Amino acid sequence: MDDVAACFEFYAGLAEALDGKQHAPISLPMEEFKTYVLKEPIGVVGLITPWNYPLLMATWKVAPALAAGCTAVLKPSELASLTCLELGAICEEVGLPSGVLNIITGLGPDAGAPIASHPHVDKIAFTGSTATGKTIMTAAAQMVKPVSLELGGKSPLVIFDDVADIDKAVEWAMFGCFFNSGQVCSATSRLLLHEKIAERFLDRLVEWAKNIKISDPLEEGCRLGSVISKGQYEKIKKFISTARSEGATILHGGDRPKHLGKGFFIEPTIITDVSTSMQIWREEVFGPVICVKVFKTESEAVELANDTHYGLAGGVISDDLERCERIAKVIHSGIVWINCSQPTLVQAPWGGNKRSGFGRELGEWGLENYLSVKQVTRYCKDELYGWY
Repeated sequence: MDDVAACFEFYAGLAEALDGKQHAPISLPMEEFKTYVLKEPIGVVGLITPWNYPLLMATWKVAPALAAGCTAVLKPSELASLTCLELGAICEEVGLPSGVLNIITGLGPDAGAPIASHPHVDKIAFTGSTATGKTIMTAAAQMVKPVSLELGGKSPLVIFDDVADIDKAVEWAMFGCFFNSGQVCSATSRLLLHEKIAERFLDRLVEWAKNIKISDPLEEGCRLGSVISKGQYEKIKKFISTARSEGATILHGGDRPKHLGKGFFIEPTIITDVSTSMQIWREEVFGPVICVKVFKTESEAVELANDTHYGLAGGVISDDLERCERIAKVIHSGIVWINCSQPTLVQAPWGGNKRSGFGRELGEWGLENYLSVKQVTRYCKDELYGWY
């Protein structure tokens, strides 16, 4: 909720600064023309958002869209609509004009698809699965409608043997994949460990995982709650069982916690003996499941890190900052974290490459998503142009 408030505050500041950037002159090599740029709202925007951070993901789109001067149609996930409806009530309360922000709830085919294909919606911004992103992109393409897509991920976290503080690295590895029950598009769910520290690291990782408090999120000290739905619960369990059947080892977790008889709870799960052909290595789980591979050299680590169709995020942990900078340059992703995982800052760009989508949210880049750039050029001489 703090991030939601911060997002509105940030884009309010950018909105106030926008007028000062209008009529920005462009330097030209000739005197007879003067050119400036106008940034205009792109129009009516369709915003389709997921369930894992339902109000925050909506705010990442609503705040910059309104700051740019657009009107918006927001379609939240059918699994988590209530906070977005509450946002609509707050907007009415503070006097946002009727029709500026419109919230439509419902299933994807009934509510999302018509927004994507509607001729009077000028742009689509979507966060969700890669499969749904492809469908939205296809619908928008029929009218050459611009889209920005933030899709799935299978992000790597590379940990080298020079880390002096193993526990600090263990905590970031856990936070990178188990936070929000692993329901994070950027989760660093592929853990790459240098062979010299792999055994010791995994021992500590299991020890830490055993001590995570799994409970009703309203209980004090809860660090792992349930997943969103029965469907997601069954999907995650299937990923784990498939990994086992393909020859991987469930080093820890994989089941319902013994002290919880009901609810869609899954223990934090650590999977080893993974090959790069396995489903657990290649596909996004969207649950508290981390898979582990061991590497020998820096070049092997980079090759494994980039062995994915996705490209949302990645991380590297090492006490050698020059090495960290080298790795950051060669990981094929839109976001790279050094000696941490998952910090998300409203001032910094957010988005991915490859099948993780395109376009950037947050920061000034998030505002640009909803602005159209217009060139205005004036002929300044009194005499004829002289062509004819």
